[in-house]
Amino acid sequence: MTKIIAIANQKGGVGKTTTAVNLATAMAAIQKKVLLIDLDPQGNASTGLGVAYTDRTQGTYEFMVGSCALSRAIKKTVVPNLFVMPASEELRGAEIEFVTEKNREVILKTALESAEFDYIYIDCPPAMGILTLNALVAAQSVLIPLQCEYYALEGLSQLLKTIKIVNENFNPRLSLEGVILTMFDSRNSLSASVEKDVRSHLGDKVYTTVIPRNVRVSEAPSHGLPAMIYDFKSSGAQAYMRLATEILKKEEKVEA
Repeated sequence: MTKIIAIANQKGGVGKTTTAVNLATAMAAIQKKVLLIDLDPQGNASTGLGVAYTDRTQGTYEFMVGSCALSRAIKKTVVPNLFVMPASEELRGAEIEFVTEKNREVILKTALESAEFDYIYIDCPPAMGILTLNALVAAQSVLIPLQCEYYALEGLSQLLKTIKIVNENFNPRLSLEGVILTMFDSRNSLSASVEKDVRSHLGDKVYTTVIPRNVRVSEAPSHGLPAMIYDFKSSGAQAYMRLATEILKKEEKVEA
């Protein structure tokens, strides 16, 4: 069965898209068939996987409104087993356009009913609007990248409330998949403080693996490559590989 996971955080600049691209890459490297849906009108996940703007004429928006099939909306990437559905230019107007649509919150869920992948990751916009709501309704769970800084904790609290509201009103199967601590700096006492607070509140919902601040991870998108392809030996790339392994081990325990 396809597992659909929304990668979301209402706060921008927390490593959301970086996590989406590199976790999807890591899962594909473990021989999983993976689709990354770029639901953010900024299209950064598409850029990070090397999809040129000229190749985004058919993508997430066209797939959601039914003007193109899944097979035409997705693109192969340089990573075997990893496909991406790019954010086309038309996605920018979708928030306004979908407001008047009947059953607007289930547009993406309905479109994905026939999709067959091991994992579908949805890179959400950094805001709670119609697009993010569509992702949360389509998904079984939410993965939250959390930057290790003070204000991130406020954003986490708000997002957990949002997940609860969506669970109660639109998607009863929606749950918290886990929290990933990103941009972790072991030299900074604030990072350790944030980590301690989050772990004390959410326990094992916070992954043991933390994603460090890493220049190579930041450079990779400018080359249209995931960090794992750009520099597999970098600390950031290795952290995402460990994260993928940790996620799979947790799933195995649940299934057992």
